[in-house]
Amino acid sequence: MEGRCGANRHTFWQYRRENPHTKVGDPPPDGLPGFNSGVLLLDLEAMRRSPLYNRLLEPAALQELTEKYHFKGHLGDQDFFTLVGMEHPELFHVLDCTWNRQLCTWWKDHGYSDVFHHYYACEGPVKIYHGNCNTPIPDD
Repeated sequence: MEGRCGANRHTFWQYRRENPHTKVGDPPPDGLPGFNSGVLLLDLEAMRRSPLYNRLLEPAALQELTEKYHFKGHLGDQDFFTLVGMEHPELFHVLDCTWNRQLCTWWKDHGYSDVFHHYYACEGPVKIYHGNCNTPIPDD
């Protein structure tokens, strides 16, 4: 799963305010930026066998996480994986940004110009472009 999602800095604003030393919502490489589910590789057998993962599918466990992180999502699987990843990053193998190169720069002009470059930076040959925010896909 590709892990550069600067929008989650905004999503976790209340948790971040209450926990000023948290890595939640911080950019890579040391932060927990959350996930963009544009590219997923799922090990379904491992997911089925994992007692931890299956416990996190229970409504009560998920409710506990949403309350802890003051999380109000609207992006389905992406929100679920992001929320679980804040608490249990060990459940995920993060793909580098070249596997889901997001092109959107909306957050740069909407309150995050000081940190945007930390989320947007991506080195290496792009394998898959993600034209979010209606951005054009490069021709290269």
